[in-house]
Amino acid sequence: MPSFRHEKRCAEAGAIRIAGIDEVGRGPLAGPVVAAVAVIDRTVAKRKLLRLIDDSKKLTLEEREEAYAAMLASGAVRYAVGEASVEEIDTINILRATFLAMRRALQAMAEQPDLVLIDGNQVPPELGCRAETIVGGDARSYSIAAASIIAKVTRDRYMRGLAASFPGYGWETNVGYARPEHLAALNRLGVTAHHRRSFAPVRMVLEPTLPLELIDAPAGD
Repeated sequence: MPSFRHEKRCAEAGAIRIAGIDEVGRGPLAGPVVAAVAVIDRTVAKRKLLRLIDDSKKLTLEEREEAYAAMLASGAVRYAVGEASVEEIDTINILRATFLAMRRALQAMAEQPDLVLIDGNQVPPELGCRAETIVGGDARSYSIAAASIIAKVTRDRYMRGLAASFPGYGWETNVGYARPEHLAALNRLGVTAHHRRSFAPVRMVLEPTLPLELIDAPAGD
């Protein structure tokens, strides 16, 4: 379960506003990559709220929605969301697009944090403030876990909304990931404007004669 251990350590070192950053959507074949920044006021957050917050991957859809609604209603969580589009993912590659989404989320915060805790082991270049990485941070820090839930709920809702206009791909349940029904629909229905053309399964549909070593080559560098 997450805790405020990392936030308290940073506060003891002089940081006042401490945020968590996390992203969702690096792996799907369709849709944007979304990042969220979250700041939890520890003096306001109640235990009832904190019991709902965990790594978004460990929560069911219903649990994520409950936690998301509780965070918004609590007054204890300030947050912002940023994304990078399918076109940007295909142009600059998914890692750089993820960093771009994180920078956009941070820039959207009304009050900039003094320090951000980032899930993973890489700090986005030109982030704009001090940062510390925590591997597995979405399971260790409340701030990062909150950001992971916000990013996941935001992106999943977007993909479920697209599903109505693009039936057959199963986005209402797979939210763009490479599940069997999605892969089958790619071959049956073709590639949409929301698919990532630089990702191998999509490129294989668009260019079936392309040599495998080129299909598997990452976009960008």
